[in-house]
Amino acid sequence: MSKRRVPKFGLTLPNRGVIIGVTTVEEMLQMAEWADRDEAWDSVWVGDSLFAKPRLDAIALLGALAARTRRVRLGPACFASTPLRDALTLAYQWCSLDLMSNGRTIFVACKGQPEPGGGLFDREFGLLGIDPKSRTRRMEEAIEIMRLTSSREKVDYEGRYNRFKGLTVLPRPVQQPIPIWVTANPNTTSIPDVQTGYRRVARLGDGWMTTGKTPEDLRRSLDLIKGFATEMGRPLGDDFEVALYYNINVNEDRDAAFAESKKFLDTYYTVNYAPEYLNNWVAMGSPAECIERIRAFTDAGATTITLRLTGYDQKKQFRRVTDEVMAKL
Repeated sequence: MSKRRVPKFGLTLPNRGVIIGVTTVEEMLQMAEWADRDEAWDSVWVGDSLFAKPRLDAIALLGALAARTRRVRLGPACFASTPLRDALTLAYQWCSLDLMSNGRTIFVACKGQPEPGGGLFDREFGLLGIDPKSRTRRMEEAIEIMRLTSSREKVDYEGRYNRFKGLTVLPRPVQQPIPIWVTANPNTTSIPDVQTGYRRVARLGDGWMTTGKTPEDLRRSLDLIKGFATEMGRPLGDDFEVALYYNINVNEDRDAAFAESKKFLDTYYTVNYAPEYLNNWVAMGSPAECIERIRAFTDAGATTITLRLTGYDQKKQFRRVTDEVMAKL
């Protein structure tokens, strides 16, 4: 029987906030330093998109974070542009970032989404001349190439979109191999979507990142992933990460927390989110209410929960979450 793991918590910086007026570069760097000094926080994360939802570039920001922190792990939540970037260049950049951070990176592969929340999805793929239908295989090849080049030298690869021989990526990363988590949020009403998405996690992932799920959805999905992994002869060990991309707004006036979170997220994603979705996607209200919501997900099997602060006073929310929520979790 596997032992219950102590959950870890990550701070998600809103790097699209420099465009929509939520935060500044210096504020994000400062909050990352605060998280680095407080062991309640295990990791710091940034969002990723190129032109669909413009923001400060994820790799550039992670490089700055690597220089300004010493302890926390660093990663994208999630790397939505994985199929859009040149896979070999991305592997080279990520190996360099891992060296710069002294082996603190986690790559989270993602293929973007055409659904609400995905921004100008079609225009982004069109601008880069990439067929959206190819995005799944492009993402898989990027995962395979990053795993191969980060752990071996003089490697060959023959894929549908990428081919090379005798390649050694320099400088070498500290972590060999680099940990790679895979994002999957399939439509649970579609059996084919569920099977393909979760089988991909089971086949390729050192971890799984998801969002927008209820605790029960998360528990059922994790059981499916474990079952698929066992079928493939790759049973998942106790070190397999289950990461929930989540949001938080601490305010004893829950109605005010809801209103601020809705304004923040509607603006961030250019979506008019339904109240029932936000009530599931955001821990909001008093510290006790937020703790109760977060514990429901850790009880369901989440091993890492990343928290984005859905408030316009980011520093105030950071202090409240750290001192009144994280301290008790």
